[in-house]
Amino acid sequence: MRIGELARAVGVTTRAVRHYHQSGLLPEPVRLGNGYRDYGLRHAVVLARIRRLTELGLGLTEVRDVLADEAGKDLVEVLTELDEDLARQEAAIRERRARLRALLETEGGLTAEGPVSPELAALFRDTAQLSGSPMAVRDREMLALIETATPPGERERLMGLLGGVVDAPGGMERVRDLYERLDALADAEPDDPRVEETARALVASVPEGMVPEGAVAGEAAGFLRALYADFPPAQAEVIRRMMRIITEEGS
Repeated sequence: MRIGELARAVGVTTRAVRHYHQSGLLPEPVRLGNGYRDYGLRHAVVLARIRRLTELGLGLTEVRDVLADEAGKDLVEVLTELDEDLARQEAAIRERRARLRALLETEGGLTAEGPVSPELAALFRDTAQLSGSPMAVRDREMLALIETATPPGERERLMGLLGGVVDAPGGMERVRDLYERLDALADAEPDDPRVEETARALVASVPEGMVPEGAVAGEAAGFLRALYADFPPAQAEVIRRMMRIITEEGS
């Protein structure tokens, strides 16, 4: 058989046949005097098996193990591993679909910063009245970033702390006041007297445990530098002083 005849007989492409030759899965046939490959029935049998194995989801390395004369793994072992891998993929897909369903069913629809967790989406809804503040908008972006980078258990703890700030008596008014103070510093200098006052007010509103120990050093230092650089000088100084005060008082 010529390569086209072999490919048609097994239901693959000639390109696939050549690829299996290059991968070492399908032995090269003898060549006729005119240079054409001359395939026999054995090649068709092996090629058909390769097709069946790949359609099951086996990679070429795994197919090679199964086809090898002295296979390191037998077919049962390879298929068992494949089944376990597919089970893990199924679980991951179910989890993703559950997350998507929760997002689609979020009360009030998705937020501009979405997708975020239902907890953070609820917090954003509760503080929607503050969205006219430029600082509030940036704060929402930062919270979405922090939530994404935080492990699930820690994420739930942080969302609980933030929700407690807003839900506390007078909490919304305090948050509004802080945003107004920060917005007023957008064009100020870092040595403006209001910087220290605002930093102290911010410290008073940050729940205990919100800022982890060592947050101003180590691996977090690079992130904080990028954070400070993203804010106007006076606002960045407020955040810097707040972090320093919390760290010093916690030590």
